[in-house]
Amino acid sequence: MNFEVFVLGTSGMMPLPGRFLTSAIVRREGDLFLFDCGEGTQISLKMLNIKWKKISAIFISHMHADHVTGLPGMLMLSSQVDREEPLYIYGPERLHDYISQTRKLLDMYINYEIIVKTIKPGLIVDNDEYSVEAFRLDHTKPCYGYTMREKDRPGLFHPEKAMELQVPRGPMWNRLQHGEPVVLDDGRTIEPRDIMGKARPGRTFSYVTDTLYKSSIARHVHDADLLLCEGMFDESLKESAMEKKHMTASQAAMIARDAKVASMGLIHYSPRYTDRELRILLDEAREIFPPTFLARDRMAFDIPLKD
Repeated sequence: MNFEVFVLGTSGMMPLPGRFLTSAIVRREGDLFLFDCGEGTQISLKMLNIKWKKISAIFISHMHADHVTGLPGMLMLSSQVDREEPLYIYGPERLHDYISQTRKLLDMYINYEIIVKTIKPGLIVDNDEYSVEAFRLDHTKPCYGYTMREKDRPGLFHPEKAMELQVPRGPMWNRLQHGEPVVLDDGRTIEPRDIMGKARPGRTFSYVTDTLYKSSIARHVHDADLLLCEGMFDESLKESAMEKKHMTASQAAMIARDAKVASMGLIHYSPRYTDRELRILLDEAREIFPPTFLARDRMAFDIPLKD
């Protein structure tokens, strides 16, 4: 069961050669989930050979141009690949107006259903396999971070315990493995916990960009296997970051540390930094949270299951 994260862009404010605007995509069991859609998103998808037809949902953080201007092209492109499934797009209030007005002004040919959902803090997707939580950030416009969590998997099945308890092979074993108790012919009730190990955690991805530092963010991204978090400025520009409602790399590292995430990739770099100068951000973040790395366009991560 695959769970892959691809960084599509890492730049903030404006695209640069080799550094498109901030966005990422998750591929889970063949389905794709896109987080933000700025300029250059389509190009990175093409370079990674990712089939956008499989995108089932798009999550927009906020209504600044560098996070949404790639949407019109993406919506039109999806009409060229015989899409049948609806496309869900989640985001702040003005997202619906942006999409509907753009479709009207550009007279877009759309041959599939687009469902735009205005979000509020809390679970915005919740099914048997995974959930997506939206949480409020503090930016110059209404802005949200997102955490995608797989549900816990059943523990390992121990056949020797089932045989010891004289549970006959077949349907009863299957029911126990799916969390159902069974009643034997002698009247005994066997619970799944009698023959199963502890539940095994799923995988978690968090996406945070364009916000002032808030200690509460750590609560929403806790235990993430991978956190992509903005670290737009170094500490010498902390006042500028506060004025523009962005974070420094050190502040991002504080969140990662407090949330006990496995690793953090910095994203949404100010265009003032050359690729060489980004090392300043990395060094400052690693002083607080050593498992930090500089996210680069088209980086790919395979997050394995934990047994």
